[in-house]
Amino acid sequence: MKTIGLIGGISWQSTLLYYRILNELSIKALGEPHSCKCIIYSVQFATIKKLQLENDWDSLNVLMGNAAKALKSGGADLLIIGANTMHLTAPYIIKNVDIELIHIVDAVGAEIKEVGLKKVALFGTRFTMKKDFYKNHLKQKFDVEVIVPEGDDFDMIDTIICKELVKGIISQNSKQHYLTIIDRLTDLGAQGIILGCTEIPLLIEQKDCKVPVFDTTFLHAATAIKLALV
Repeated sequence: MKTIGLIGGISWQSTLLYYRILNELSIKALGEPHSCKCIIYSVQFATIKKLQLENDWDSLNVLMGNAAKALKSGGADLLIIGANTMHLTAPYIIKNVDIELIHIVDAVGAEIKEVGLKKVALFGTRFTMKKDFYKNHLKQKFDVEVIVPEGDDFDMIDTIICKELVKGIISQNSKQHYLTIIDRLTDLGAQGIILGCTEIPLLIEQKDCKVPVFDTTFLHAATAIKLALV
């Protein structure tokens, strides 16, 4: 098995999910008592949030690039960024760090294509929903149209992520808000829902929804294990 490098801490709640899934899938693939060969570089979440709010993506590029370099130096063969939003720094990392980056949108797009959907809705932080990197990647590479919530729904999704999920707070009231928004988006033609923040699977599962949901955390980790075992 190749060694997977994970840039984590964005937030530590989703990093826990990644670590559990990576190990569970390693056992499924190789049997007991195998575990995942991985290195985790946990960044300072407060610094990430501060720079995001200041819209200082140049500094975020350097911060994430340095984390990637540290993982490469530590022996990582493959790299995953344990957050959807921070894939905004992926082009910088690809250009400046000699390591294979497994892009989360590639993992998600491949699954959407496999299922055969053409139009999906995207949940995530305000950066993921507002900026075009996710939508453009899915459209250009997989011919998948992406719609996002608007108005109060947009704000509600971001607020629940930032004030609850990154802290491990799981609220049934918030879950119902998400499910109501999902219903509205499916009425607008969404055939599936991308859980485009790696904490959202703490709140929403496939069993909660009538349409396919795409758990980006699981799909990303599963792609990493598949490539680590090649």
